[in-house]
Amino acid sequence: MVRRINVTGGDGTRLAAWEFADPPKGAPESGESRPAARTAAEEEQDRKAPGVLLLHGLMGRASHWADTARWLSGRYRAIALDQRGHGRSDKPGDGPFDRDAFVADAEAAIEQLDLAPVALVGHAMGALTAWQLAAKRPDLVQALVISDMRASALGEQSQREWEEWFKSWPVPFATLGDVRKWFGEDDPRLERSRLSRGEFFAEVMAERADGWRPVFSPRQMLRARETWVYDAHWDELAQVRCPTLVVRGIDGALGRAEAQEMVRVLPRGIYAEVPEAGHLIHYDRPEDWRRVVEPFLQAALPTGS
Repeated sequence: MVRRINVTGGDGTRLAAWEFADPPKGAPESGESRPAARTAAEEEQDRKAPGVLLLHGLMGRASHWADTARWLSGRYRAIALDQRGHGRSDKPGDGPFDRDAFVADAEAAIEQLDLAPVALVGHAMGALTAWQLAAKRPDLVQALVISDMRASALGEQSQREWEEWFKSWPVPFATLGDVRKWFGEDDPRLERSRLSRGEFFAEVMAERADGWRPVFSPRQMLRARETWVYDAHWDELAQVRCPTLVVRGIDGALGRAEAQEMVRVLPRGIYAEVPEAGHLIHYDRPEDWRRVVEPFLQAALPTGS
């Protein structure tokens, strides 16, 4: 079952939040399996469960968290948010796409969905949003998972490389198979083939009259990225008081030394790494991702069951 919940961002931007309540086939669950039809009492019990808000990275969408949200739903009320400019949420032509806007959107979603005190699980840019919100509103956030996001500044060269990368995309793609092949095998930025990366990008494409194009605006993605790529974010990281798990993929963007320094700076930081994973940890190695995240959340966000 998939359910859309409409929420309003900090400046009135319309955002789409999603519940993926059914666990994936064959996945273990805590307690008894749930019936297909939900009673009013069971729905109310779900609303009382501890909340988890999942925040995707730049160019992502809530559906990238579907498997994670499904296994979390055995214990928590897990909701994934399409952030502004992404997925089914509004893509305001004039923005804003700065850090304050993304943080305010997540803050508004938590309050409107009555999720607090919440666990925030963020990937890449979504992780930055998560720890900035945790620093700003410690009353709302009980636990935090940072997935493959750096705290150091990436710099002007990184932004120029991204601009050139967007220009290199052979859009429109004739088929989704072409999308999967280019992003998973042919993209010059790849050091080796990653089929999961192809699947990731296939989910953010929509069919137009001339072929398959991204559902987001590359121009807006660059605008969003430039609001954080030039700055370091260590000071905000040090202000996060809740238990925080820093997860890196061995072949991801976050190096081991920087990840361990992030854990040292965090007052209650914990380190984990996932072998054979790249930047898209929860896509590359979903079972290993679950193996490191699930026990952390169970300890940091107890359900009382």
